[in-house]
Amino acid sequence: MAATPTRPPLAPPMGTPTPGLSQSSNSPNADQIVVLYVIIAMAVVIFGFWNVPGVRHVINPFKLFTIGAHEMFHIIAAILSGGRILRVSIDPHMGGSTIVEGGRPPIILCSGYLGSTLLGALFVLAGWDTLVAKVMSFVLGVGLIMPLRLVRDKLTIVLTILYEALLIGFWFIDHGSALRWYCLFVGVMNILFAVWDVADDRFFHKTNDSDATQFAILYPSIGPHSALFGCTLWKPLLIN
Repeated sequence: MAATPTRPPLAPPMGTPTPGLSQSSNSPNADQIVVLYVIIAMAVVIFGFWNVPGVRHVINPFKLFTIGAHEMFHIIAAILSGGRILRVSIDPHMGGSTIVEGGRPPIILCSGYLGSTLLGALFVLAGWDTLVAKVMSFVLGVGLIMPLRLVRDKLTIVLTILYEALLIGFWFIDHGSALRWYCLFVGVMNILFAVWDVADDRFFHKTNDSDATQFAILYPSIGPHSALFGCTLWKPLLIN
């Protein structure tokens, strides 16, 4: 009796999505969702530390770094547009100021918030990747030390040394993974600098006007709130 031919079993198709379990490639994973929640929490904490009397001094080194970077972008734009720098001042409570002769005022004013946002975006990117965080930690380490030549407040000097020590220590925690959160904090502070700048103007009437106020002086029809809205409307796109 002849054997009945049999067909070899077929393997189930590979990569067939299971209904209800498929996930879009654009959807954030669990780790990314945690980072997004941390960004929101950090924004709230920074707003409090930036504005609440008594605790404002705690983040002075980070404020000097943020304000100093902001003024640096003004300086770069002024030089590139043909202006001459007359005076630069950086203070954690009075704010920053760059006095320029010549150049193109609209470009110089826009460069401050734009530069702070782009720098902040790089630090926020470091919050997602340890390797990027390690690279940006060198930028932060140098940036925290540079303003010390202008500082006479002993508390700010001590805090700067403390934050530098933390930055170095985080290199040895979980292979540098802790640097992600350090850089993320600095990134949120920089990317939302326009908000902190105007808040200082409104609540503490700081000596040096915000860029939004300077825009209102240069273009009275715009107004400071419209300038602030224009500067912050597109920032969540960089965070995403």
